[in-house]
Amino acid sequence: MITASELVFVHCAAGTPVTGHSDATAHTLAQVRRAGGRGFRTIDMHAHCAIPQAMALLNLNVAAVGGNSLPVTLARDPAEVRLAAMDAQHIDMEILSINPFWYAADPDLSRQIIALQNEALTDFVGRHPDRFAALASVALQHPVLAAEQLEHAVKKLGLRGAMVGGSVEGKELSDPFFHPFWAKAETLGVLIFIHPQGMSEAASRLRGSGGLGNVIGNPLETTIALSHLIFEGTLDRFPGLKICAAHGGGYLPSYAARSDAGIKTFPQTYTVKLKKNPSAYLRDLYYDSLVFTPEGLRHLVAEVGADRIMLGTDYPYPSTARPVELVLETPELSDAERAAILGGTAARLFGLWAYSPSSKN
Repeated sequence: MITASELVFVHCAAGTPVTGHSDATAHTLAQVRRAGGRGFRTIDMHAHCAIPQAMALLNLNVAAVGGNSLPVTLARDPAEVRLAAMDAQHIDMEILSINPFWYAADPDLSRQIIALQNEALTDFVGRHPDRFAALASVALQHPVLAAEQLEHAVKKLGLRGAMVGGSVEGKELSDPFFHPFWAKAETLGVLIFIHPQGMSEAASRLRGSGGLGNVIGNPLETTIALSHLIFEGTLDRFPGLKICAAHGGGYLPSYAARSDAGIKTFPQTYTVKLKKNPSAYLRDLYYDSLVFTPEGLRHLVAEVGADRIMLGTDYPYPSTARPVELVLETPELSDAERAAILGGTAARLFGLWAYSPSSKN
């Protein structure tokens, strides 16, 4: 068993400082808590961590997790720094996950990496069950193995689902190659969080100023992944799937009507018969709230519904230092809708009601 000391949070050494709420924000949040009902908690479903021992199996350095765009340091106490940030942001609970870096590994090495990570996450969550839960890692490049790992993580370790990349070594998630994994996820009824890993195919176009590989490439990969899952019929084949797309679903919710129009304009491209219009599938998916402005979140709600969105910070990145305020400041939302986004939907999907601490009742 890998102990909690093997888990680290990579945090920004020079990011936007996390600050507490104003009196007005605290008052509004109190109203939302009442609307959320007994036991309501704010839950951040998109937060990163790393397991150095697992990364070392591929000769990777955990200090590189933050990428080239952010200086990073390591929190040697795995909980202290993050709990302080959560408290300052009025986040009661966080769902941890690890960005895939192991998709080129063979089955034997994949087993070692995944076992190390899932055991470390389980140990860490067990030490802080009122503040943390976690999503499993799986070796999706080996779908049958990934299905076995998901079942073990959920049934034996108590993890709440899994994170996967937006593609796997050039294969789209809609490829029939991955059907064994999607079938298992549907059977288990757990959420699969799709997080982009970058558009390496477009690297030459994304070079230069602005960090476009992240700023444009990440949401573009999510848009492509979701579009394939829709148009290749994966969501029809596995209608019980619970999928959450990072960063508000990329660009798809902002331009989904073009998917419907494309079928009408270019019917010869419609090679897989779907059960409904492409845009209708958006309300079958889930999304985090990482769209950065109240107007952006208002629009996402209008497209997919408030009950399909969950709070996400993308910690350690500092661009979401006010995630709760973003939800509270979004116009046209009722307190009940704010409560759903801030924690109600996540609690339901991840089965967390039973773990609500009495201090939040």
